[in-house]
Amino acid sequence: MWIYYLSAERTAGGGHLAQRGADMWWERRSMDSIRIMLIDEHPLFRQGCRATLEAAGDCVVIAESSSSREGLDLAKQHMPDVILIDALLSTNDALELARQLRHASPRVAIIMLTAFEDEEQLFQTMKLGAAAYLLKGISPEELVDAVRKVSRGVYIINDNVLSRPTVAKRVLRVFREMTAEEPPEVQPLYSPLSGREIEILDYIARGNSNKEIAKSLGISDQTVKNHITSILKKLSVNDRTAAVVHALRKGWIKMENE
Repeated sequence: MWIYYLSAERTAGGGHLAQRGADMWWERRSMDSIRIMLIDEHPLFRQGCRATLEAAGDCVVIAESSSSREGLDLAKQHMPDVILIDALLSTNDALELARQLRHASPRVAIIMLTAFEDEEQLFQTMKLGAAAYLLKGISPEELVDAVRKVSRGVYIINDNVLSRPTVAKRVLRVFREMTAEEPPEVQPLYSPLSGREIEILDYIARGNSNKEIAKSLGISDQTVKNHITSILKKLSVNDRTAAVVHALRKGWIKMENE
């Protein structure tokens, strides 16, 4: 693909001009690349992830580590856009590492990778604001797709959480507990959210998945995801939980007790 591009440029404008154009193209491509870090104890798995992601063309692995302490230091040094973490790290609790990473860089998107699903870990992963909780058995295409989505602010984890009744119930309880200390404003003067965005937040607060929201509102799954990304940006929050709690405290949405 790159050879064809350079050959076409040289035919059109000469070797020097083609090289300069290629350099500018590479610089733009590098600036647009998704910067990724891998934290996993298994070199073979890291190598496979690196090869898969960098073959995608818009991803670059800027650092990798086999331990949590080194991983935290490297993340502070390189400031990646997305961090993939092995959920079963033996050097330290992966959730604690994710917490520290979120504290050091609130905007980083964290993907937790696990060999087997665990509802407690899924719930805790959601609470700390991770963007995705994925099985290591996913396909290379699914991994690339997930990295691209979370780099744009999409929270894949919501579909997994809210499709499990026991986890969804715990999420709703957390919403209530987090808003119990502070009563909502009686008459909020201004909401930066549109009517549709408030409606979607209300559905999320009641435990609906993206697909359920889309079906109820007669819109596509992607439209729901676009609205959620807009909500997070407008409220300057990092995850859905914080967005719902913010809306509850402002009185934009209400939640009835079970």
